[in-house]
Amino acid sequence: MPKIGMREIRQTQLINATLTVIDRVGLADASLALIAKQAGVSTGIVSHYFGDKNGLLDACMRQILLDLYQRLQFHRERATDSPQMKIRAIIDANFDTADTSVPVLKTWLVFWAESLHHDNLLRLQRINDRRLYSNLTAQLRRVLPETQAKAAGSALAALIDGLWLRLTLSPQPLEQGLEHARSVCYQNLALWLNSAPTP
Repeated sequence: MPKIGMREIRQTQLINATLTVIDRVGLADASLALIAKQAGVSTGIVSHYFGDKNGLLDACMRQILLDLYQRLQFHRERATDSPQMKIRAIIDANFDTADTSVPVLKTWLVFWAESLHHDNLLRLQRINDRRLYSNLTAQLRRVLPETQAKAAGSALAALIDGLWLRLTLSPQPLEQGLEHARSVCYQNLALWLNSAPTP
């Protein structure tokens, strides 16, 4: 009889193994056998919990999105109620030096590419896109006219996504890259807020 909580333990173990293997060999060569070996389990265990590699990638992306959501909640709860600080909290959550790793960055890159061919991944991608845009725009509407708030929200969301892609390909140390990305976003945010009409 399986131990209580073993399913959650195994799933976490296999998701972490998948991130490690994708980081090391890329998605195409990240076979279930390699992932199982990394996790120290049989290939049958991987198939039992996730079905196939697509199911495993789907689970990885759900976990990464959940981690991002939890980071967002953490940063937002600690920010003051000004629009600027709430948006900075969103930026900080996306470029958190404590919780962002190279395997996660690489899996994001894989996720974006694979979402063009898999409906489940595309749906997750669109949910994340809408959430980011909505969170940014909700705060920007507090200080900018509607049309400008939408433009700023779209621009900041695209900047965050673009900086994530650059981080994946950048030769510089990850922590340094994350700090630079936050700084660029802060500067862009300041430009939009400075364009707000005078009360």
